[in-house]
Amino acid sequence: MSNGANLLKSKLKENKILKVAGGFDAMSAKLVELNNFDAVWAGSFAISATHALPDASILTMTEFLSVTSRMADACSIPIIADCDTGFGGPSNVSHMVKKYESAGIAAVSIEDKIFPKQNSLLESGKQELLPEKDFVAKILAAKNSKVNENFMIIARIEALIAGLGVDEAKKRANAYENAGADAILIHSKKKLPDEIFEFCDTWNGKIPIIAIPTSYPNVTLEELQNHKIKMVIYANQSLRAAHWAMTEHLKELSTAKSLGDVKTKMTSMEEIFHLQEMYDIKKQEIDIEENLKKLGYIN
Repeated sequence: MSNGANLLKSKLKENKILKVAGGFDAMSAKLVELNNFDAVWAGSFAISATHALPDASILTMTEFLSVTSRMADACSIPIIADCDTGFGGPSNVSHMVKKYESAGIAAVSIEDKIFPKQNSLLESGKQELLPEKDFVAKILAAKNSKVNENFMIIARIEALIAGLGVDEAKKRANAYENAGADAILIHSKKKLPDEIFEFCDTWNGKIPIIAIPTSYPNVTLEELQNHKIKMVIYANQSLRAAHWAMTEHLKELSTAKSLGDVKTKMTSMEEIFHLQEMYDIKKQEIDIEENLKKLGYIN
């Protein structure tokens, strides 16, 4: 959808806080929309997992874009693309922005870690940051490449993930805002949101702050709002729920003597038909037949 960027910008202005849920293909993105979220997060962790690959900069930009563009085709809510480190240097980022914007994506998020990156929550993972100047160059390239001013460049700060502290995070946030970032995503792997709240309460930036509370799941929407956070992303819970449900079902099915013995909960065929809009196709066929009659092709 081409209007995603405009819609996301409007939602940020109108709503106190936006709720965004992760998707990993067109179906999961559509389910996010049908359950009244404001936008879909096309997360690199989830998309990599559906390819049975590590979240470690292995899939190409083209592969990520292919999945994300199908989400945009399926949904009428904005799609926010997790683009890791931007798939290379400033020239790669410039190319990436042009491709994602033309595909109808509303926003891209790039993070200030070195390539190849590792998932931020990986135990004992390598979390090395790019020099500030080099990441600023990526933001400048992204800003100069977008056509629609409402297409958002989200700068994801990994200073807290790397253990460099709130002061380093604020220093980088200032630099990224000055370079033209449209929002700051501040990330932490602590089990409490204290350092996130310290950042939010002491940083004097003017652009929206985004949080991903995967590691501190008990934080409330009200608490996030009270600390100036404008968007919360539930990044990977959809993937993990799907993985759990499929695993449990297949375990039971593998030892069952018949389908009737399997007691796992399943969606009905009818519900899938509605998701696929099968009945809309039938209506289209009827409408076409009526028009063919009017034109004299059918008696």
